[in-house]
Amino acid sequence: MKNAATPHSVPEFAIIGHPNEGKSSVLSTLAEDDSVRVSPFPGETVVCQTFPVRIDDREVIRFIDTPGFQNPRDTLEWLRAYNGPPEKMVSAFRAAHAHKPNFHDDCELLGPVEAGAGVIFVVDGSRPVRQVDLAEMEILRLTGAPRMAVINSKEDDAAYLSQWQNEFRKNFNSVRLFNSSRANYRQRIELLESLKSIDQRLEPVLRRVVQAFEEDWEQRNIRSAAILIDLFKGVLTYHRTVPYKAGEEEKLRRQLQERFQTHVAGQEQEAHASIRRLFKHNIFNLELPPHSILAEDLFSERTWEFLGLGKTQLIVAGALGGAALGVGIDAATIGASFGAASVIGGLLGAGATALKADDLLSGARLLGMQLGGEQLRLGPVNNIQLLYILLDRALIFYAHVINWAHGRRDYESAARHGAAGHDGKEGYTTNWSREERRVCERFFTAIRHGKELEIEDSTVALHQLLLEQFEQIAGART
Repeated sequence: MKNAATPHSVPEFAIIGHPNEGKSSVLSTLAEDDSVRVSPFPGETVVCQTFPVRIDDREVIRFIDTPGFQNPRDTLEWLRAYNGPPEKMVSAFRAAHAHKPNFHDDCELLGPVEAGAGVIFVVDGSRPVRQVDLAEMEILRLTGAPRMAVINSKEDDAAYLSQWQNEFRKNFNSVRLFNSSRANYRQRIELLESLKSIDQRLEPVLRRVVQAFEEDWEQRNIRSAAILIDLFKGVLTYHRTVPYKAGEEEKLRRQLQERFQTHVAGQEQEAHASIRRLFKHNIFNLELPPHSILAEDLFSERTWEFLGLGKTQLIVAGALGGAALGVGIDAATIGASFGAASVIGGLLGAGATALKADDLLSGARLLGMQLGGEQLRLGPVNNIQLLYILLDRALIFYAHVINWAHGRRDYESAARHGAAGHDGKEGYTTNWSREERRVCERFFTAIRHGKELEIEDSTVALHQLLLEQFEQIAGART
């Protein structure tokens, strides 16, 4: 290997393969870069393009997209006939064919190899091995570059898997199965770990690369949890005091409620967008299928029926929260202003346990509204169910984002079949333990009372709970 990576250099890997066999998808997923052009047509890539991976503004590894082989049989014939110094073979080939149009792509893709890059050779495992594949494998073997073979394989299509594996063992230092359209973070790390085995000189620098990736992932989760807690605080403390005139109370209440719902929906969208950017999904903005709970309006009846606490848990939460969750709310001043159609949760308070479960989901009470003098006061939120709804939607979105591979491009198909949606009839929080729900109750109560020390302590506890949930979600797909 020419110019092998030193302990302080940035390792390079050339991604080589045929169009429509997963080369660009593997690159996109490894580099976490959804701007990589994924095309089924040959000739789309005519020059090498480098995709650096940066963590904290420091480049830790780079991947190089290359053209496919243009003339592999003739290239192999020339290399076999070469009788000069082995370490000069690739540069001699490129010099001899630099001005021959029929060898443009072959010269171009061997450029990174000449410079010392490792090779990741990608093939589609759903088709049989061809003679041209054998020629390309032999070319890469003759270059002497550290090389890994990646079989881009779908779970249900392994008819030719053993054939590929047998041939690859003859020509490559390492062989990996990798589904670039379904690979999650852990599988990406495992592939990077495997690269260490293709050349002993790469081990130290790649060990640091893997460590940097894992630390970066941890920081993303920490920041994601902080983003969500800011969202929860902003929603739960929302309040407005506005003047009103006699006879306009009903109209004003409806307007304030609509403004609140618009505000919450907007804050949730911004938080989700921030998390999406943290995980480097710059292009991905999949339109969710109609039946996905994330596609539902935050305040729809279906959302509140499917997500958050179950009806029995709502009663328990109301009993444990006591009057603290509903203090200061005068039902007589609220009247029937919300209307039964809003269906956005029941009022939790001192009398919550006396209500039937159905009443908790149809009481149309979410915000305290009070009349005082010539003013109408709205908020803060007095129903803990809204916190659980926001939690569930955030965790569903998080699972959606981290499990969408950067090399995946079947947005429309996924939307039609619900591959990116959440089809269950309950959220994550429904199955939480009593202690996990207590964390949320303490946070909710502390935010309502506004005591700084209680807010700080409960925020730390909720932040830790979110990190544990993120870890469980990521582990569920490994």
